[in-house]
Amino acid sequence: MPHSVAPDFASGQRILVGICTYNEAANVKTMLTKIREALPNAVCLVVDDDSPDGTAEIARRYAEESGAGDSVLVKVRKDERGLGGAIRAAMQTAIDGKYDLFCNMDADLSHDPADLPRLVSTCLNENADVVVGSRYIEGGAIVGWPWRRKVMSGLINAFTRKMLRLPVHDASGSYRCYRVRCLAGLDPPRNPSDGYAFIQEVLLRLHRDGAKCVEVPITFTERVHGTSKLNFREAMRSSLTVFRLLAVR
Repeated sequence: MPHSVAPDFASGQRILVGICTYNEAANVKTMLTKIREALPNAVCLVVDDDSPDGTAEIARRYAEESGAGDSVLVKVRKDERGLGGAIRAAMQTAIDGKYDLFCNMDADLSHDPADLPRLVSTCLNENADVVVGSRYIEGGAIVGWPWRRKVMSGLINAFTRKMLRLPVHDASGSYRCYRVRCLAGLDPPRNPSDGYAFIQEVLLRLHRDGAKCVEVPITFTERVHGTSKLNFREAMRSSLTVFRLLAVR
């Protein structure tokens, strides 16, 4: 499979790109292809919650047929569900594998893999510990959402930022690049958040640990195939978790 030339800025960096999946059969092959085009030297990790639509098998078959080999890994969680736990599993793989950088992104093509080099280069050039792909800074955008959902998301992010005193505008965005050594330095949480709330919790814990956080603008595009895992109940649960996170130390 043809690839673009590996970006010089990532030379010598071991990068793991994690995507967490549940019923993403329609998207996972395209997603993996685009990630490998954007960061040819990165390793892609699919953490699948035992999708009944065969997402994991499609990813494995892609790795074999494309010649990706060990640059595409698939981990299936048989008895667990939820985005928070899946991201934690991907982060632990990055820590155990002694990677330099860990990138997390949605698996449904809402996050454009073409933005990966920009997140990675910002992390390296600005000596950042976490780079957040932001919908809510100048240059960022959301495509395909009704205005009510945009307003709800914007208000939740503003509330979260103010209450938790986070140095970013997009606290719930999961498109990020982390320095793995910073993730490894965090003490394991006694009662970790699950679902989308974990995205907020890990950012809060890194910030309180002194991590340097930087934002870059991205365009978030609503998925074309499949069903979104984020609903009103999950959004409200995530926002209410802010009060619990105020006690996190």
